[in-house]
This record gives sequence, structure tokens and C-alpha cells, in this order.
Amino acid sequence: MSATVVEQVVQARLIVSTHRSALLRVTLRYRADDPLAVRMGFPAEYSLDAEPVPPAGPPQPEVEWVFARQLLAAGLDLPSGDGDVHVRPALGHRTLVELRAPEGVALLQFDAPELRRFLWRSHLVVAEGQEAGFLDPDRALAELLG
Repeated sequence: MSATVVEQVVQARLIVSTHRSALLRVTLRYRADDPLAVRMGFPAEYSLDAEPVPPAGPPQPEVEWVFARQLLAAGLDLPSGDGDVHVRPALGHRTLVELRAPEGVALLQFDAPELRRFLWRSHLVVAEGQEAGFLDPDRALAELLG
């Protein structure tokens, strides 16, 4: 099974309030061995449940959200999602991604062309509609049972 990974670092804006936001670096990942999913990795300091780390302390691992590649693709054009992740288009070639957790809700704004570029690159690895040919049910079961 192919271990091809598409990775792209993009800038997002974390919307804190109507008048406040913070820029952060987000790593988008797509793995051919998990063809239905995309991953968004965020710096740990933006996690709602992150423990404070002293300046000299070890770096915290990034926080990763995993959700359907199709959800990201659909949300570029129409509001999509009915679970913990919602994606919708916004004004000015932007896309909003809303992440819901028990600790709270995070609203992130991305440049839609950056997300489209990432999806295009992922489709070069596994074409849309061809994901079933890349699924490994034994691996998926092993990961599920941990």
C-alpha cells in the first residue's frame, strides 16, 4: 500500500470575536493509506485544553483534527457538515472551518484557493471516487482496536 503523503502549510485566521483574531500556521495533510480523510494540524498552544508550557519546556505536539476529504471539498462551495466539523464558503474567496469540541468552538478562516490547491494535490494521489481501491480494512481495524 502506498505511503504517499500530501502536506501543505497554510495560514489561517482564528476568529476570537468580531474585532479580534489571531494568525496561526495550519498543516494540512492527506495520506493515501487513509484515502477518505484529511488532517489539520494546529500548534498545541491553540488547543482549548492545552497545558501551559514554560518557555524552556519541551514543545507540545500539535493538535490534529481528522475529517472527511469530501466534507472539505463540499464546504468550499456550500455549507457542509453536521457533526464536530463544519465547512462553509465566506466572502472574498475565503472558507470558514468550525471545529466543535466539549471545551468550546473554534472558528478558522482560510484562503479558499489554498484549500483548493491542497485538495487538487490530494486528488493527484488518490482521484476522487477511487478511494475504495486504497482502503486497507485490516489496517483500519487495527487502528480502531488500537
